[in-house]
Parts: sequence; structure tokens; C-alpha cells
Amino acid sequence: MTDKTSRFEPHPVPPPTVLVDGKTYWRKANGGLEPVEHVKATDQLEDQTVRKIFGYALALSDQVSRFKAHTFEDLGDFDALLAQEYGLTKGGAKGNRTYTSFDGMMRVSVRVADLIDFGPGLQIAKALIDECINEWAAEARSEIRAIVTRAFNTDREGQINRSEIFGLLRHDITEPRWVEAMRALREAMRVIGSKTYVRIEHRDAPDGPWSAVTIDLARA
Repeated sequence: MTDKTSRFEPHPVPPPTVLVDGKTYWRKANGGLEPVEHVKATDQLEDQTVRKIFGYALALSDQVSRFKAHTFEDLGDFDALLAQEYGLTKGGAKGNRTYTSFDGMMRVSVRVADLIDFGPGLQIAKALIDECINEWAAEARSEIRAIVTRAFNTDREGQINRSEIFGLLRHDITEPRWVEAMRALREAMRVIGSKTYVRIEHRDAPDGPWSAVTIDLARA
């Protein structure tokens, strides 16, 4: 059985109580108030369970944030020491770098990914692609048609599917208008910033596959 006493302390998340004229009410989802004695025991228990989990989630989120900050601080201190004492620099000009344990069983990688947006040239590329799609037989190029549809369909935030856009560039199609469309697509790309992230991995043998240390709740 799991020893719950070893877990970190959750953030306190009080119940939705409101005091009015000396009487205690619970705030409802629609903004109204319910006398606490009228709130069903099952609803109180569910509320208590959710708030307990939420408190642990907040504490864990803070812990992960502190871990991330300490990780970059530790790596920065190591890089500074390496440069000062030995005149060495880790990684390349873009900022990507990898740190490996002496036995080769653990490593920490820092990767810098460009944040890419698309300028007005994207519409030019879309028009050229549409010309190609409309002239090709649907049954012969159905997979390309599907990719184009997915690429230029916007999501709820009005953003196009960047991974599918990049997928278009990987197709080896020599039709002149397609080639021109891909050129317009590349020219429409613009780097608007970058994002730095860290990846921590380990393996069981020097020649074994690397496995990431899971911090993502969905993949744990």
C-alpha cells in the first residue's frame, strides 16, 4: 500500500463557503447561494475530493516550476564554470546542448526550437496548391488532397496546422506549380521567437535505447 505520509503537502483549497448574516452558504456554479445544510452529502464529498486533488496538483505544478528553474540554473552554472576554467563551450550557436553522466546512462538535453509563423505569402502558396489539386485526379492524389485540407483548416484559435504544413514540404512532387507553391510556402515562414526546453533521459545499458523521464501527467 502506498505510504501517503511521504507525499508533499498540498496547497489548501477551502470549500466554496460564503457567510451571510451569520449563516453559512455554498456558492453554486451559477453564482447563486445554497444553505450548507441543503447541500447533499454526496455533493460535499465530491467537492472535497476535487479540492483535495486540485491542492496536490497546484503543489506539484509549483514543484515542477521550481525544478525547471533549478535545472536551467544548474546547467547555466556548469556552462559558466566550463567557460571560465577551461575555455570550453557546450553545444552550438543555436543553443542546443547535451550533458551526459560519466557512465553514459543518463543525459540531460537542452533544445531550442524556433517559433514559426506565416506571413501573407501563405495565401499565395495556398492558391497555387489549390490549382494543382483541382487539376489532379482526386483518386490519384487523394492523400495529398487530405493533407492540404488538414493543413489549411484552422483550429479553435484560428491557427493553421503547422505540422501538416511542414508535411507538404516533404512531398517530392516536381510539377512546376507545386514547386513554386512550396517556394512560396518557405518564403512565407518567419521566425517570431524561440522556446527552450529540457529533456531528461536514461537507459539500462551503455548500448540500450534512451527512455525519457516522465514529467508529463498524461504520459506518466
